[in-house]
Amino acid sequence: MRIATGIVDADLRRAARAARAAEDAGYDVVLTMENRHDPFLPLAGAAITTSRVTLATSVAIAFPRSPMVVANVAHDLQVASEGRFVLGLGTQVKGHNERRFSVPWSAPAPRLEEYVQALRAIWACWRDGGPLEFQGEHYRFTLMPPNFRPPAEGVAPIPVTIAAVGAAMLRLAGRRCDGVRLHPFCTRRYLETVVLPELGKGLARAGRPRERFEVSGGGFLCTGPDEESVARAVEWVRYRVAFYGSTRTYFPVWEAHGLEDLGHRLHRLSVEGAWDRLAGCISDDVLRLFAAVGTHDVIAGEVAARYGGLVDVVNETQPTDTGPGLPPDLLQDLRAIPCPFAGF
Repeated sequence: MRIATGIVDADLRRAARAARAAEDAGYDVVLTMENRHDPFLPLAGAAITTSRVTLATSVAIAFPRSPMVVANVAHDLQVASEGRFVLGLGTQVKGHNERRFSVPWSAPAPRLEEYVQALRAIWACWRDGGPLEFQGEHYRFTLMPPNFRPPAEGVAPIPVTIAAVGAAMLRLAGRRCDGVRLHPFCTRRYLETVVLPELGKGLARAGRPRERFEVSGGGFLCTGPDEESVARAVEWVRYRVAFYGSTRTYFPVWEAHGLEDLGHRLHRLSVEGAWDRLAGCISDDVLRLFAAVGTHDVIAGEVAARYGGLVDVVNETQPTDTGPGLPPDLLQDLRAIPCPFAGF
């Protein structure tokens, strides 16, 4: 199993230093998210200050950006990192697309499938030197003058992974992508009964082996050197479970546990703007559905019980401004947990 950590993204100088610190500490993957800041810029600094860790967006929001724009920045990060970049894309929900990004909304799975196909058509054009001729329902790319074609000789193919919660997006990940980035709002039961079967359908349709497909994330880690630090982590995660659980898009996870009423209660509170009351709805038993909990000396066993054999990359859970917090011996124990993935 590989271990990922997020890096601070508010200050690009600090982001580069944080990536180097994560690499020195022994982490395998450095992640950026698209919340308050751009997810690509911090990885530019990380690419030139590290030499080993995988660099990934987890995730960049796709539809506000043209595939051509993303193809360019992904290509440049792949060159700068000497082949260590993994593109993680997500769709976000309808409200954010229409009201935060001011882009039109349509059925997300077919549109994202075309988006991934367009990216690969653009990269193939650059790599092979042929004409660019991609025409779909949502995206059309038919112009690539030589002056706008970046040199692609020796550039490794860029793995594309997508965020997925529901069945259609999970099947798309298996059919078209190199991996899936699971939402932390995910339980082992949902992994076993929905995520892996739907991924399997997509992989089978494409005739692709699971060993070449990476499953990343799918829950939280609440850990620390002592019980007090674990308790702080638990409270940090409790609010996030409540916040994510208030979004109707994620209700299938509640349904897997017969907790639809809890989802509706959280949604009502979010509509009322009662954000400070969300966390109080999440009991310890519910929280443990979503998180492996324990001090550093026991957390590896908790992670193995929750993720072992199912997930290939586990994400350290903490605010990104605290820096990497797992000690080297724990990272070694986590890395020893078996997983199916053998490489892109």
